[in-house]
Amino acid sequence: MIDFWLAAGLLLLIALSFLLIPVLRGRRAQREEDRTALNVALYQERVAELQVQRDEGVLNAAQLDTGRAEAARELLADTEGVQTPRESRLGKPLPLLAAFLVPVLGVALYLHYGASDKVELTREFSQPPVSMADMTQRLERAAAAQPDSAEGLYFLGRAYMAQDRSADAARVFERSVALAGRQPELLGQWAQAQYFADNKQWSPKVQALTDEALKLDPKEVTSLGLLGIAAFEGQRYQEAIDYWNRLLAQLPPEDNSRVALQGGIDRAAQKLRESGGTVAQKAVLKVRVDLSAEVKAKALPGDSVFIFARAVSGPPAPLAAKRVTVAELPVTVELGDADAMMPQLKLSNFPEVQLVARISRAGVPTAGEWIGRSQPLASTATALQQLTIDSPDK
Repeated sequence: MIDFWLAAGLLLLIALSFLLIPVLRGRRAQREEDRTALNVALYQERVAELQVQRDEGVLNAAQLDTGRAEAARELLADTEGVQTPRESRLGKPLPLLAAFLVPVLGVALYLHYGASDKVELTREFSQPPVSMADMTQRLERAAAAQPDSAEGLYFLGRAYMAQDRSADAARVFERSVALAGRQPELLGQWAQAQYFADNKQWSPKVQALTDEALKLDPKEVTSLGLLGIAAFEGQRYQEAIDYWNRLLAQLPPEDNSRVALQGGIDRAAQKLRESGGTVAQKAVLKVRVDLSAEVKAKALPGDSVFIFARAVSGPPAPLAAKRVTVAELPVTVELGDADAMMPQLKLSNFPEVQLVARISRAGVPTAGEWIGRSQPLASTATALQQLTIDSPDK
């Protein structure tokens, strides 16, 4: 904060200089005026002396004129370059009064309307926090200084969750949703905080939040993890396995949480077997998609390619889908239960499926320019499937 006040003081000094310069200039003009008056008085005294000497007969008329001319030249030399003083309309007291009032009013107005608290927060956030409690306090002050910042509230909610303050986190996430809109990630965080705030009791409110989040984004990770936890706590082990498998499919290979998540899946599978149940096998189809020579000559690199599996006997909606572009072909993808468009429509729920790949220049999965279809195959097939886009989409 010291550096801020130093900079503000420097700016005030610059402002004061504009007020004090006219006063200083007035003093200089006064000194020049006084010096001119003195020179005139000396000139007059010199001329008087010469006149006395002329009256006494010491000087003749010619010498008197020469002396007067010399005195006049000296007067002109002494007064040369002196400007006619300009009289200030403001007077001297007003600039001095303004010079006093400017810094006083400036500081008073800044303390009332300024953002010294935000400057201090910026300085604090430039330094690493010494503890989680320190970070939480900073985020609380930031949220108080910027109550309309959904991002600041989001990070504050995450900090509360890290400190097991789930009730506080739920309130903060609710405010964040009110500011930023019902975004899937925010809804998932709110649902998770509310679940733990309610002592891990599943409620219609939490169910509604997770349903809304997954409807907006079927791959929203917080909701998937939370539903898996709730299913495990409710001894619905197969549901827990399904949700966590869907979550596992969204995590990058280098994510450290994959190990813990896989451990949870293994524990749920063990609990399921101990209770006399069997773990449903995941359906995962591997398919390599390519273009025929004719389609390759017509398709554009930026065209969307939708790869999906649909039931041979069942609803027409895709059971699992992936999206790539023509530029990525040929490509090998996996379609499984983790890619289900809806939880109740999974590959493993249908014994026979068909693979489809469609090119859509408009980016619409239901209609396009070219298409490729496979023959019906078992949803449990493990061999790599070859699929070529080679026909106009009619």
